[in-house]
Amino acid sequence: MKRAKFLFLLLITFSVGFLLGVAGGATKDRSVEDDYRYFRLFADVLKVVKENYVENVSTKDLIYGALSGMMRSLDPFSAFFTPEQYREFKEETEGEFGGVGIEISMEKGRPIVVSPIEGTPAYKAGIKPGDIIIEINGEDTSNMMLTDVVQKIRGKPGTKVTLTIIRKGVDKPIKFELERSLIKIESVRWTKIDDVGYIRLIQFNDGVGDQMEKAIKSLLSQNIKGFILDLRNDPGGLLTEAINVAELFIPEGKLIVYTKSRDGEISKYFSKRKPIVPEDMPLVVLINKGSASASEIVTGALQDYKRAIIVGEKSYGKASVQNVMPLEDGSAIKLTVAYYYTPLGRLIHKKGITPDVQVNMDEKEEERLQEAIRQRRMQGDHQKIILLPELDPQLRKAIEIIQKRQAIRRAA
Repeated sequence: MKRAKFLFLLLITFSVGFLLGVAGGATKDRSVEDDYRYFRLFADVLKVVKENYVENVSTKDLIYGALSGMMRSLDPFSAFFTPEQYREFKEETEGEFGGVGIEISMEKGRPIVVSPIEGTPAYKAGIKPGDIIIEINGEDTSNMMLTDVVQKIRGKPGTKVTLTIIRKGVDKPIKFELERSLIKIESVRWTKIDDVGYIRLIQFNDGVGDQMEKAIKSLLSQNIKGFILDLRNDPGGLLTEAINVAELFIPEGKLIVYTKSRDGEISKYFSKRKPIVPEDMPLVVLINKGSASASEIVTGALQDYKRAIIVGEKSYGKASVQNVMPLEDGSAIKLTVAYYYTPLGRLIHKKGITPDVQVNMDEKEEERLQEAIRQRRMQGDHQKIILLPELDPQLRKAIEIIQKRQAIRRAA
């Protein structure tokens, strides 16, 4: 009992000290007195739980749980990371982690697949954007936080995890037994289609700008006549890398993206270098419902400046900016601090980017394409990229647009 009272007094002292430190920044519609009252309520509940819960619980676990709930109440993209979760998060942004290879978000209290990452177990098994995960190893996901979902799906390479999903247009839930592997994300892949340069950008992790520059220079040295930048199922990543990629195509000094915080503070990001792709070289960008975040920043800028023709389906619509803030015990919070806007001031959050040329792919077309790629792999085709324009109407349209632009240039 004495220990619990000491903890209670300690927390009240902390709360008062915290309030004194932030009182000057309190919002206009909430007084310092109200803040103090709710800190006291928190301390009261902590004290009651510590003294009366049926089992002993540590203060750390209670505080961590409270912080997780606090971040969860804000939006699907804010989160609290324990020290272990924060280490895993950093591994992911550096491009290597253990799991099945899916980017997920939360929608109506359930984890939803934003995009499977190309070449991973989830991608090969046929998991698709929009799949709703209702169970992980038989455990209902309805009350899980996003960080818990991620932690349960990840694991030691070679172990298995079963995901039960609901898919639009399918009457019954589908079960996928996936074997976890070490996910090494090779974010940029490129090849030629006749005289068209094709670049597939899988995720905007650290170093992608440099990899993109290498790919572009390699293709330019092969005398290509136009570029296709494939951002389909690219879930995004680092804002800095989105800017690094965009400025490879956009003239120096042009605005690429700007962010606006809740108090109206604006941060603008401009291209700081000359583009390496000639301004008159045709460029087509492919997007779909799995294209999100950083991939939408690049797409939005290229569309606003009419630097590229956007082909495919409407993108996901994530235009919020998260800052990761490490804490003193090795934990961290990921907090939504602003929305981003395209150069022309478009806020695409929850709206997505509408392509210039709409080309849809239905479920059967996608399944035929992926099955054909799998068959090629099984037959020993070890190319990093297998392109089948005859089964991919979006890619086929992109090639057609580039070829028409080439013909116009030749005629001129």
